[in-house]
Amino acid sequence: METATWGNQGKLTIRQKLWALDWPLVTLICVTAVIGIIILLSSTNGQWEGLILRQSIRFGIALVAMIIIALVDIRFWMRYAYTLYGAAFVMLVAVELMGSVGMGAQRWVDVGIIRLQPSELMKVALVLALSRYFHGCTLDDITRLRRLIIPTGMIVCPVALVLRQPDLGTAILLVFGGGAIFLLAGVKLWKFAAFVAVIVGSLPFAWRLLHDYQRERILTFLDPHRDPLGAGYHILQSKIALGSGGVFGRGYMKGTQTHLNFLPEKQTDFAFTMLAEEFGLIGGLALLVLYTIILIYCIFMSLQARSHFARLLGLGVANTYFLYVFINIAMVTGLIPVVGVPLPLISYGGTAMITLLAGFGLVMCVSIHRETTIPRSQLWQP
Repeated sequence: METATWGNQGKLTIRQKLWALDWPLVTLICVTAVIGIIILLSSTNGQWEGLILRQSIRFGIALVAMIIIALVDIRFWMRYAYTLYGAAFVMLVAVELMGSVGMGAQRWVDVGIIRLQPSELMKVALVLALSRYFHGCTLDDITRLRRLIIPTGMIVCPVALVLRQPDLGTAILLVFGGGAIFLLAGVKLWKFAAFVAVIVGSLPFAWRLLHDYQRERILTFLDPHRDPLGAGYHILQSKIALGSGGVFGRGYMKGTQTHLNFLPEKQTDFAFTMLAEEFGLIGGLALLVLYTIILIYCIFMSLQARSHFARLLGLGVANTYFLYVFINIAMVTGLIPVVGVPLPLISYGGTAMITLLAGFGLVMCVSIHRETTIPRSQLWQP
């Protein structure tokens, strides 16, 4: 197969790109999604209608979109990175003005056939925009603090809007996802240390800005037993369910905590807890191994790219995926406060799945066009 360079990229046909697509990664993604459907089926006590059907349709649509995204020229995504970021930001503003409310939060925009959560879309849009920005910077540029003002604003502005929804989990993902791009681009560690020092120093003021339920989550994290039937209920039931699963689990559809409805949000935030109760430690570790293999695939494919933009984009998406997994599992096991982050391809949800598979599509796009070189001072002209 011909390799793609700045001058001959157009010679690659759709058939050649399909052949170059990383089908083992596609298979791993599908296997993980099937596990998610199986767990979701258990949460509905074997009823296929409703949640199962909707989740399956969403995955099918997102899978097709992932492949289409992978086949598009990598320079297209660079050219329109800022446009996509701007569109996601406008939708965040729309949430503020006319968003629909669900579970006590205003996070969605109703577009008729689907309710979109723009904060999820921003996770990938932010990685795209920051990758484009730092692609045009030299290492000398990155040492200048004034060159970091714009990308810092690109993180702060959507985070401020997301915190107003309120959605602390997504805000954390945006901060850490954007920070990872800074680090990968070559920003010195002392600047991160200075930023952390500022954050720590501002904690007393930040505490006053938190919503009451967010303060309760932090206090409950420190002592879940202070309110076992209220704020501490979620994490205490999660730990009970994790412990009751033991090594091999109670068996499929036989989890007592989940099927007797002691475990809340079992289809979404606490899907891993449900899996661990029914399939035990072995089942939980098997899922973690599957996640790790997918992550290694993404990192390996990203490091092979010749262009700086492609490497930053691929590694940025891989980092976002890692944060999804880490935060969710750390949350349900009591290592961090409950912040409401879904488990990739397992938790029920539409926008999160579409966003995640779009990100995987970009990583595969990086792999297919890994030989494409993009001069830092030049954009693609059709």
